[in-house]
Amino acid sequence: MSMSTLEIRELEVRVQTENGPKDILKGVNLTIRAGETHAIMGHNGSGKSTLAYTISGHPKYHVVGGSITLDGVDLLSMSVDERARAGLFLAMQHPIDIPGVSVSNFLRTSVTAIRGEAPKLRNWVKEMKGAMEALQIDSAFADRNVNEGFSGGERKRHEILQLELLNPRIAVLDETDSGLDVDALRVVADGVNRVRATGRTGVLLITHTSRLLKHIPAEFVHVFSDGRIIHEGGMEVASLIDEQGYEPFLGARS
Repeated sequence: MSMSTLEIRELEVRVQTENGPKDILKGVNLTIRAGETHAIMGHNGSGKSTLAYTISGHPKYHVVGGSITLDGVDLLSMSVDERARAGLFLAMQHPIDIPGVSVSNFLRTSVTAIRGEAPKLRNWVKEMKGAMEALQIDSAFADRNVNEGFSGGERKRHEILQLELLNPRIAVLDETDSGLDVDALRVVADGVNRVRATGRTGVLLITHTSRLLKHIPAEFVHVFSDGRIIHEGGMEVASLIDEQGYEPFLGARS
C-alpha cells in the first residue's frame, strides 16, 4: 500500500435547520498523511463532528466551498461506499444498530468489499478471532446482531475491531472515548495504537478533552472553534487545554 494523504482545503459546509440554512464549517484546512496522528479538540458544537461526517459523505452536510481529496482524488464526487472502498474509515460517536446482521457476517462482508474478494473461511475465522482476542472480546460476540443490545464499551470495541480488520488509509475516530470506563478505554486505545504502529494509516481523533490523548498521543493537535482551526501545535496544546481550557486560544488564528 502506498503512503496516503488526505487533504482538506478551504472547506465550507452548510446544514438546513428549522430556521433556514446555517454555516457550520467556515474554511477548514488540514492535511493528514499515513503514519500521522492528528487530534481536533474543541467545545461541543464547534463543528468537529460535522467535519468527520462531511469527510465520510453524510448527506445532511452540504459542501458549499473547498475540497477534500485522498491521494489527489476528489472524495466529494464519491458516494459513501466509494469513499470506504477508497480507504476511508469512520468510527461514529453513536454507532447504529443493524438488526438481523451478525457481527461475523458484517465484518466478512466489509472486508470482502475492501479487499475485492472474500477471505477464505478458515483464514477468516482465525483472523477475526485473533483480532477479537486482542480487544478482549468474547468469541460469542461474533454471533450477535451488530450493535443490538451492545453496551457503550461493546460498540466502541466493535468499531476498533472493524478498524483493525479493514486497515484503512485514513481513519476518522469521532469521540471514541465517549462512554468508556478506564479499562475499556485502555483496550480500545491499544487497538488504535496497533493500527498506528503499522505506519500505513493516517488517524484523525476528534475529542473535546485530552482524556483520549493520554492513551493515544497525537503528533499534531488542532484547536477548533466556530467551524475553523484557530490554533495548531503538538501535545503541549492538549496539556494547556487540560490546565486552562480553551480560553487561551479563543480569538487566535493559525
